[in-house]
Amino acid sequence: MALKRLLVARAEIITPNLPEAEALCGAKIGDVPEMRAAGETLLALGCRAVLVKGGHLPGEIVSDVLVTAAGVRIWESPRITTRHTHGTGCTLASAIAAGLAQGLGVEGAVDRARNYVQRAIAGAPGLGRGHGPLDHAHPLHPDEI
Repeated sequence: MALKRLLVARAEIITPNLPEAEALCGAKIGDVPEMRAAGETLLALGCRAVLVKGGHLPGEIVSDVLVTAAGVRIWESPRITTRHTHGTGCTLASAIAAGLAQGLGVEGAVDRARNYVQRAIAGAPGLGRGHGPLDHAHPLHPDEI
């Protein structure tokens, strides 16, 4: 697969959701230990960090697993019950990239990005009838400035 061969090795961090990680690893992922194993497999392709996102797993807790050469860190947070989750993966990856560009380390960038996305989901404006968008502007609301 050209993606693995040409791009992954050049990445500072990759942020696959479970279906993407399954496709890249060729294995089913059904729990946090399997997320960790997938992250380790993907790290071996040459990138410097892998964040396997667990939002597709069922349950009341959402777990994300960061794998780097220095080790593994797992974040857990309560699932926010909402249909307004369109764009969470892209938003998270963009927020991580912004943090890295601002000089944060990988863990700090992931931590801040996860907090940003959680607040954006919680404050989603409720638009549309399907999976609506997040509230990307939540830091700009007067009560948060």
